[in-house]
This record gives sequence, structure tokens and C-alpha cells, in this order.
Amino acid sequence: MLSSTDFTSASWELVVRVDHPNEEQQKDITLRVSGDLHVGGVMLKLVEQINISQDWSDFALWWEQKHCWLLKTHWTLDKYGVQADAKLLFTPQHKMLRLRLPNLKMVRLRVSFSAVVFKAVSDICKTLNIRRSEELSLLKPSGDYFKKKKKKDKNNKEPIIEDVLNLESSPTASGSSVSPGLYSKTMTPIYDPINGTPASSTMTWFSDSPLTEQNCSILAFSQPPQSPEALADMYQPRSLVDKAKLNAGWLDSSRSLMEQGIQEDEQLLLRFKYYSFFDLNPKYDAVRINQLYEQARWAILLEEIDCTEEEMLIFAALQYHISKLSLSAETQDFTSESEVDEIEAALSNLEVTLEGGKADSLLEDITDIPKLADNLKLFRPKKLLLKAFKQYWFVFKDTSIAYFKNKELEQGEPVEKLNLRGCEVVPDVNVAGRKFGIKLLIPVADGMNEMYLRCDHENQYAQWMAACMLASKGKTMADSSYQPEVLNILSFLRMKNRNSASHVASSLENMDMNPECFVSPRCAKKHKSKQLAARILEAHQNVAQMPLVEAKLRFIQAWQSLPEFGLTYYLVRFKGSKKDDILGVSYNRLIKIDAATGIPVTTWRFTNIKQWNVNWETRQVVIEFDQNVFTAFTCLSADCKIVHEYIGGYIFLSTRSKDQNETLDEDLFHKLTGGQD
Repeated sequence: MLSSTDFTSASWELVVRVDHPNEEQQKDITLRVSGDLHVGGVMLKLVEQINISQDWSDFALWWEQKHCWLLKTHWTLDKYGVQADAKLLFTPQHKMLRLRLPNLKMVRLRVSFSAVVFKAVSDICKTLNIRRSEELSLLKPSGDYFKKKKKKDKNNKEPIIEDVLNLESSPTASGSSVSPGLYSKTMTPIYDPINGTPASSTMTWFSDSPLTEQNCSILAFSQPPQSPEALADMYQPRSLVDKAKLNAGWLDSSRSLMEQGIQEDEQLLLRFKYYSFFDLNPKYDAVRINQLYEQARWAILLEEIDCTEEEMLIFAALQYHISKLSLSAETQDFTSESEVDEIEAALSNLEVTLEGGKADSLLEDITDIPKLADNLKLFRPKKLLLKAFKQYWFVFKDTSIAYFKNKELEQGEPVEKLNLRGCEVVPDVNVAGRKFGIKLLIPVADGMNEMYLRCDHENQYAQWMAACMLASKGKTMADSSYQPEVLNILSFLRMKNRNSASHVASSLENMDMNPECFVSPRCAKKHKSKQLAARILEAHQNVAQMPLVEAKLRFIQAWQSLPEFGLTYYLVRFKGSKKDDILGVSYNRLIKIDAATGIPVTTWRFTNIKQWNVNWETRQVVIEFDQNVFTAFTCLSADCKIVHEYIGGYIFLSTRSKDQNETLDEDLFHKLTGGQD
């Protein structure tokens, strides 16, 4: 028999603070517990002692010193290592968070602070009706993000009250997910694929969601353009090092918000982190397409990605067009949309799917790998040489390009044969000047081999450029994406083609455009307002007939065609090096870039990676490639785990296929991004 003194010696006092939502101050409650009591038992004792009748199911214990949740309620205090000196907080797992979306709209909603960020983002995206949540993540803005705004606020006597979209009653609050019907492959289209408005029956899907028809339109439609003054007050990165700073704040997807020091009602940015956009479908993705368009738009306006003046004007024309359509009464008036016979539409879609393509062309695609052969001009840069192009007979087959002195020598040995797998392909185009060039940076043992090809006309350029781009990814012209890529390039070139339409000048008189809203501040300074407006309207002639969603998709495609697209920069120090370099992380490769000149030094393809991990003692990322090639670097502008997660995340996204269900293998994601192996 145990005496009462023996019993008390085996137990001890544990102080738990209770974060009660209805009380202004947290209260301390003292419990007598023993080491073999499980966490669930502690919570039960706590609720009994608080003695307030309410739903406590969302509450859990947070251990402040260890910075972790005690979520395994069957574990004992001994197993967790909890002793009398532990500071525990009994607090709700779901708390309010303010999210700045890519369109700069602020949304306030209840988010899980105990689930890992990967899961929390998935729940957020379901609430906002954004598919493919694995492409997005949460970014803690750097001090630079607020720097200019604060300077402006000092001069303002009246504080600016921001319009916040409050989704406090979101499904994530109770942990329940949005109706699975939203993500079913066989569901009725929920958006009009032409103008992005909710389809006639869509709102029945939002019955359990705070996304009313009005809120849905706020997320799916472009916001009015910012004034040039507001644009000038936003932070703009001026160098690669500045761009590297922007990427330092990505949260760790494998840890919870609370574990990363995020406070209730703190402001975070919801952004597309991985530039690998899978299965964009206007029927289901109006919100996703709009937010993607907005992220691309701000990247152009704030010069987070470089583009030529000619390209800037195309982006400006598309923005102007999208802005006009978004504000038009026809687009906003949902009730005037005629009801679509959904059964007829479904049967029509089914008919198209069953008909498919012609069997002959499909068989031809499988059995025959196409070949390109034509006269092109070549230039290989060498020191102390002028840029002189020389004509050769080029043959492109599989993923290799070979060139001969003339067509008659094609059956013999080529002057040179180059495999383009893993190379960098950069457009070198000026449509107005009839210059159609392709710059190739081909990886070799000691760096990059540089060569320039010059084409005679648009069609030739589109075919060779598309072939080079596919070859760089290890694909041939037999791939189904070759012809669409050729058409995309031609379409983009035609948009660049300036039509001197006679009515452009006259329309300037009654124009409703503030041209500085659609270009970067640096571009706006180079031109007078009227001159800029005329050039934007000139470029607008090529896109004036585009429907709203197609214009947004075209903007995204044009963004994707820029040489720097999809590159996320980090300042690193490679092992054995005495100077800092920039590491560019893309969806299929890593690029070592000279920090001073911005010139690529070496490229490594993800397909050649055998393994990668983090040495947590030295904080080094170590990567092993084929043929026993190793590289290691320490991160200077961010935590090494962020870069490691980027690499693993892109490799995870490359495993997706349209045959798969919408559900993701979350365990595989954490295995690839965790940095433990």
C-alpha cells in the first residue's frame, strides 16, 4: 500500500497558462500531475478546472521553451520530457492571419497554427478556391518590403484605411475541408472559360464557404491599376543581390506557423513559390489564373524580372486591355449571363474528347522523329573579334544540333555537333529591326560555351527556337508540346509587331489611360506621357479582340518566355571559393551566376542530381551529380533549408501527372524537402 506522502512525492505541480478568447488577459492554472499522465489527461484536468462550458476541441498545449506543440495526446509527460519548470500554453490551434495575395488584396482568415505550413497552405487555397496549392507558399516580407511605404506614411496626416476581405468564418477554422466536388475531375465547369465569371451553377458549390459571389469576383478579377505615385513608392530590387533578399523569407513547409514565430494576425504574403504551373484550366482556375497574372504583372512593373522595352510595351498593352475588360459592365454583371445548358455542354465536351486527333498523325508522331535542316548564320564569341556571323547548313535532330559548311556536305562529318540537353536558351530578338536571334549557353566541364544563331524570318525562328527549348529539357520535336510552342512563339512575335494604325492618334484625344500605370517607373521616366500612351495603344491593336481570360493567359505565357523567368536568386559562397556568387534556382536546373556581372558561369540539371542534403553543422548544402561531380555551398542571404526545400520541391512537382488523382503524396514532399537524408 502507498501512503499519501508517497503519492504526493510521485506527483508535481504544473502551471499552464490558458489563452481564453473571451478574456483579455491569460490566466495561470496550477495542476497536480505525474510523469505517467498522458497529454490528453492533462487537457481534461485543465478543462475541468477552468469549468467553463464551451467547445474546447480546437485547443492544444504549446510548450514555449521547446517551441513545439504537444499534439500526440496519447504520449505521457515523461515521454515528451515535460517537467515542473515547463511553460505550457493552452491555446486554440486555429488563429487569425492576414494574407497579402498576389493581386495585393488583403485577406483575413482563420488558419491552423499547429499544422505544417504545407498543410496550412492547402487549407488556405481550398478556402480561396485555388487549385494546385503545392505551387504556393507563405513568405514573410523583409524589412525592405515596408521601407518605402513607411516613408510615405510619415508625410500623410490621415492614416490610410485598407479594405480587408474578411473570411473569418472560413472552413479552415473548424478544420473541415471544402466540398470535394470543387476538385473533382468530372464536375461541371465552375467558371466561364471566356471571361472568368462564375458559371450559372457555381455558387451552389460555395454554400459552406465564405466565398460569396462578390468575394469570388474580387479574387478572380484584376484590381484597378495603381497610380504611378503608389508604384514609385513600392520597393524595387536594383541588383541580383537585392532580388536574393526578397527570397529570404519563405517559411519552412515542414514546420508549423507557431514553430516559426508567426504571431496571431501577423501579415504574410501568399505567393506562387514554384514556377511550374500544372494543368491551368480556365473552367476551374479563374482565381488561380488571375492571381498568377497579378504576380507576373507586379514582377514586370517592379522589375523583379528584366525585359526589353519592346516587351514592356506588350505587357503594358495586355494590362490595359485586361483592365478595360475587368471594369466593363458586361464582365461584372453576372445576372445578365445567359444560362448554359450544362448537359448539352458536357455532351459536347465528351464528343470532342472521344473524337480525339487523327490516328494517322498520332502514328506519325510516334514513329518519326522530325528533323530541321536549313541555312542559319552562326557567331562564336572570341576575344578581340568583331561580332561577324557566318552562314552554315544546320541540321537539328533528337536533342542535338550539327552544322556543315554547306548542304552538299550533310552526309559527311559536321564542323561541330552539340547536344543541347541542359543548355540555356535565350531569345535575342528585335522584331522592328528584323533581328531573330537565338543565344545558346551550352554547359561544358569548365563553364559555359556561348554561341549565337541568326534566323532570316519569324517562321524559321519559331521552329528553331521551339526545338532548342525542348532539347534543353531533354525532349525532341516529336513531343506533343512542339507545335503549340511554335505557335506560342509566333503569337508573341506578332504581338511585338508594331502596327501604325491610323486611328491610334485620333483615339489619343478621348483616351481613358494613364500610361505610367502600366509600365515600370524607370520605363515611364524615359518617355513623355503622350508618347508612351501612343506606343501602348499601338501595341494594343494586336490584342484588342482577345477575351479576358485568354489575355491573362497570354500575359502569363509572355512572362514565361522571358529569359529570367522562374529563376529564384540566393547569395551563396561555394566551397573553396573566396568570393560570393548568386545561385539561381529554376524548375529544372541550378545556375551559378557571377554576382558582379550577372553572367551564368555553370548550369547543373536536376535530372543529373543523384542526391542532395544539408550538413547542419557547417550549414552547407551538398549536392552530388552524375559522374562523381560534387558541389557544396553555404547560403548567405537566407537559411540553407530554404534553398534545399526549393530543390526538393521542384523535383517533387516534376512527379505530377494528369493521370493522378488531385490528392498529393505529402509524405514524399517532406521526404524530398526535409534535408535529413
